Amino acid sequence: MVAQRLDGKACAAKVEEELIQRIAACLEKKTQPHLAVVIVGDDPASHVYVGSKVRACERLGIRSTHIELPANATEDEVRQTIESLNKQDGLHGILVQSPLPNHMDEEGLTDLIDPSKDVDGFHPQNLGRLVQGRMDGMLPCTPSGVMRMLSWAGIETEGKTAVVLGRSRIVGMPQSLLLSAKGVDSTVTVAHSRTKDTQALCSSADIIIAAVGRPEMVTADWVKEGAVVVDVGINRVDDDTRERGWRLAGDVHPDVALKAAWLSPVPGGVGPMTIAMLMENTVRAAELSLSV
Repeated sequence: MVAQRLDGKACAAKVEEELIQRIAACLEKKTQPHLAVVIVGDDPASHVYVGSKVRACERLGIRSTHIELPANATEDEVRQTIESLNKQDGLHGILVQSPLPNHMDEEGLTDLIDPSKDVDGFHPQNLGRLVQGRMDGMLPCTPSGVMRMLSWAGIETEGKTAVVLGRSRIVGMPQSLLLSAKGVDSTVTVAHSRTKDTQALCSSADIIIAAVGRPEMVTADWVKEGAVVVDVGINRVDDDTRERGWRLAGDVHPDVALKAAWLSPVPGGVGPMTIAMLMENTVRAAELSLSV
């Protein structure tokens, strides 16, 4: 068996096709979806991610505002920036790029974003809706992207056993809630650094979502024949065989493809879907602003 490819690029392209029509409908009502991205400091990876988001906006016709603050900016400066963006009419989405410098309270600053403009889906009000089983708030982009990709591939989830590796508020926790939600109906186990015998849990799972940030941790002997494996991780690892001296690796070893029925690639799997869902949240926020 060689796993079928859970192609995030192809799925994201489908999402974008649908968004172009929704954006056109917004424009007919004199509203252009508008996303503001705030980045603090000069972390190279963060600037790459922000660049990808800005390019997606340009591709779709979403207006984007890119605000850069220096690494030595104060938390109060970031707070004032967020509060100013909250008040702007015609601005529908606010994203504060993670990670922030160590001297800042990232969760506290995220909490300041107007929940209706929280296109990352991290505000307690939006996460609280998810805990209640409600899908009417902004959903976190990576977990919702995973769900969209599973649906796009026609993968059955009802009654399936799923293991989510990682319990972060960004991926693991909301991913487990989405998998167990009514209409999806998987039976979910969340494994973390204190879980005993994670390999045994995974080896009996129908679906594995790996989101721990440990390169190639999930090996073929962790996976049963025919499982669905989604690799959320993206890690830079040293590789002397590459001219640049490194390569990108997921949390899942490539040999898993010999046992799994489906496997998402790194890169080209979850990453494009995360950006696509950010665009969808921005468009949805614009649509909701028209109904107020």
